[in-house]
Amino acid sequence: MPLFRGRWMNRIWSYVLRIVTLTFIATAVLLPVATAARAEEILTSAAASLTDALNDIGRSYRQKSKNTVRFNFGPSSGLARQIEEGAPADVFFSADLAQMDNLEKKNLLEPGTRKNLLSNQLVIIVPGDSKLSVSSPKDLLKHDVKKIALAEPSSVPVGVYSSKYLADEGLWEQLKNKVVPVQDVRATLAAVESGNVEAGFVYKTDAAVSKKVKIIYAVPIEKGPKITYPVAVIKASKHKFAARDFISYLESAAGKDAFKRYGFVVLE
Repeated sequence: MPLFRGRWMNRIWSYVLRIVTLTFIATAVLLPVATAARAEEILTSAAASLTDALNDIGRSYRQKSKNTVRFNFGPSSGLARQIEEGAPADVFFSADLAQMDNLEKKNLLEPGTRKNLLSNQLVIIVPGDSKLSVSSPKDLLKHDVKKIALAEPSSVPVGVYSSKYLADEGLWEQLKNKVVPVQDVRATLAAVESGNVEAGFVYKTDAAVSKKVKIIYAVPIEKGPKITYPVAVIKASKHKFAARDFISYLESAAGKDAFKRYGFVVLE
């Protein structure tokens, strides 16, 4: 009887060990699949001028991947500063190279993920009912142009681009006393829409989304500063695989088509 009991116990333990082993193998195989299939939330800090295009792209990307993209829109300079100070972000999409260069120098970007995706064009806008006529930026010197809205010219990309263009035209020193600095390009758009200023400098893509303003002068691309929008994964991101996947979607035919619909120039 003791011998029989011992053999029976050995057989039971053998079955138990076999079940444990099979369970461990199944878990090891299925866990990566389950992890990969789990939807993630990607936090993207992006230039204010990208608001409409990225909101549209974010919705279509979610339908394709099930991942959610949450956006933090604002001036590129302010967003870069937030990232430097440790604010959470998975992706940074800047309206200029300088802000991205700064983060790269500080080793805050995931190596190999930086891409230059888009370009844009500077335009001068006025309220929709304005009678102001501008055939060249020199017309901004007219007495009836008292205030010109401009995103902070010392740091915000569209403000930097615009002030540089005016300086190259020999007009900055004469016009800077008329400039009303605002937070970003969307704040410029709002200031012109409200009629609180006679004119403002924005990107062509921002002017296109408003029915309350009109473009009275488009800065020739060959004369204006080269505008470049780079994007990259942030090194501290906890969702790097999903962040890379989102950038790949931005570069896809669907992403490029969406940007083109909103008036951006897609860099090939």
